[in-house]
Amino acid sequence: MAIQIFGTNKNFDVKKAERYFAERRIQVQKVDLKEKGISKGELESVLSVFEKKAGSRSEAFEMLVDKKSKDYASFAYLDDGDKFEKILENPLLLVQPIVRNKTNGKVEATIGYSPEEWGNFS
Repeated sequence: MAIQIFGTNKNFDVKKAERYFAERRIQVQKVDLKEKGISKGELESVLSVFEKKAGSRSEAFEMLVDKKSKDYASFAYLDDGDKFEKILENPLLLVQPIVRNKTNGKVEATIGYSPEEWGNFS
């Protein structure tokens, strides 16, 4: 199991996610969105998971982006291709934490504090 937590050090839900996995002695890789950001491949992987859940790429973007973010107004009216690039430029637009699990070629992802979903990671 390869679990990644995407978020910032100051976000309380990110801290709770780290604690959840630490209590279960599950190793995680933390990716600080403020310092490192999110790569194209990682974003595409997470986006494809939510595209399946939401039914469309546009709805997947709406699930992933924090509508309370100060930069949301500049994001809301972009087309999907521009939204992808905007997130790469400003990963702090994303809801935190994003927890991604990649096992045996299968990718699962959650947004926000979701311990009930993390318990189902295989």
